Amino acid sequence: MRHTSGTHPFAPFEWMLSLRYLRARRREGFISVNAAFSFLGIMLGVATLITVLAVLNGFRKELLDKILGLNGHLLIQPMEYALNDWQQVAERLSKVPGVTLAAPLVDGGALASSGPGGHGVMVRGVRAQDLGKLGSVADNIKQGTLEGFDAGQGVAIGRQLADKLSIGVGDTLTLLTPRGPVTPVGIMPRIKGYKVAAVFEIGMFEFDTSFVFMPLTEAQAYFDRHGDVSTIAVYITDADKVARFRQLVQDAAGRPIAVADWRQFNTTFFGALKVQRNVMFLIVTIIVIVAVFNITSGLIMLVKDKGPDIGILRTIGATKTAVMRVFVITGTAIGAVGTLVGLLLGALISFNAEALRRGLSWLTGVEIFPERLYFLSRLPAEMDMGETAAVVAMALILSLLATLYPSWRAARLDPVEALRYE
Repeated sequence: MRHTSGTHPFAPFEWMLSLRYLRARRREGFISVNAAFSFLGIMLGVATLITVLAVLNGFRKELLDKILGLNGHLLIQPMEYALNDWQQVAERLSKVPGVTLAAPLVDGGALASSGPGGHGVMVRGVRAQDLGKLGSVADNIKQGTLEGFDAGQGVAIGRQLADKLSIGVGDTLTLLTPRGPVTPVGIMPRIKGYKVAAVFEIGMFEFDTSFVFMPLTEAQAYFDRHGDVSTIAVYITDADKVARFRQLVQDAAGRPIAVADWRQFNTTFFGALKVQRNVMFLIVTIIVIVAVFNITSGLIMLVKDKGPDIGILRTIGATKTAVMRVFVITGTAIGAVGTLVGLLLGALISFNAEALRRGLSWLTGVEIFPERLYFLSRLPAEMDMGETAAVVAMALILSLLATLYPSWRAARLDPVEALRYE
């Protein structure tokens, strides 16, 4: 008979024994149940981790696209003197490589009303040519049109604001601002009515209830800007490379300016998202680790139960490393299958996150992820291949590490001691 020490690593008999140990037998029922719980724990842990990361990625991307798609990646504000030369500055900035749009803006607060209702809004004066390039607004017009926006005195408002004030296209929106004309008795508020030309829906509750877009020249007159603008919003191709553009924009402006990027305006918000992401990753990873400990405990019990079998294997020539590999394969198989099924389940949930949210909301009668609280009208989820691969690799490595101690104990088992009472 050929000596088993001559067999190569992970020989067929090692796989055969490993798969046999995974099958349920009556007297090994508890061990099999433990393996099942280990499998379920790893599967649910990996699926949950993939889903959580996908949803948080979706939140960050969606919020980043909507916030920056409306407010710009860099904001240019005047220093020393007003931005009366905004046309020349905007033209120079638009020629910087990587800059997709340089939009002069006039911003001001006002009270919007129609009948007895009223709501505080941000009035933004913008050129029609620039508004047409803002996909978040121009591509989401629900009523009316932006054609001839510069020619008339019409305004574009968000759907939530239109619903709140019960108005639509063709109705009159009254705006009141305290920044009116100066009179002998002080500054008088300015009240003016504007026809609603378009209703948009960005999909972010805060913007859909608060923004009113007005032709730039009309906004200059309404807020007494005297031909200047309050800021120039600069849009670039890659938000994560904004630091590289700061100096380029500063040099291209050709006049004293102050430059602020989106990270400064949204530090707290996106910082909170990052902290939340890290905490959720840690919490869900603990689920995987607990499941991995179940693999360890299950294998320790299996080694104890299979002591006589190990003794027989050793007496007929099986090496210590061969015995060790048998139990490594057994434990790793549980982790690998659990990880694979968890990956498929996590991907399935991530790709259908919004449908699941609607279904659960309908089933429970409770609004899950309300847009007033989470700012978005839908639940976004976006899987990152690099992160998903890292989660899978982590689960597989932890599963492998969990098998080492029980396998080492099995390899150290003395055949004489194992067979003494048999």
